[in-house]
Amino acid sequence: MPDLAIYTGLFFAGFLAATFLPMQSEAALVALLLTDAYPAWLLVTVASIGNVLGATVNWGLGRLFERFSERSWFPVRPEALQRYRSWYQRYGRWSLLLSWMPIIGDPLTVIAGVLREPLPVFLLLVTLAKVGRYLLLTAVALNWA
Repeated sequence: MPDLAIYTGLFFAGFLAATFLPMQSEAALVALLLTDAYPAWLLVTVASIGNVLGATVNWGLGRLFERFSERSWFPVRPEALQRYRSWYQRYGRWSLLLSWMPIIGDPLTVIAGVLREPLPVFLLLVTLAKVGRYLLLTAVALNWA
């Protein structure tokens, strides 16, 4: 049962880190990797699934986001929304390969939803980015340990 709690915690760390909440899934992953008590492939898989699902929630929120942009309580100014839109249209869907990055990754996934990026394309690019980041982090952590 303790293993289930560990994997569940890692899943939610990955999930929440992909949203706008301040969470560091990388620290949780590296800490668990360094214990050498859990298979690295399973830790990477669990963290990746959580992180991709969190990004997918952002995409879904982006799909709903724009219909409220004219409301006074809307948190993003129209100029800022247009700036994000222009940036995404300029660099295209390939910018989703940067979805793993702090600060810009979360807004990218929301804007992809606002601009109606097809879900299969979104999932492919975001999964490549996020799994790639965790694999690199795992390789570094295990080789330096």
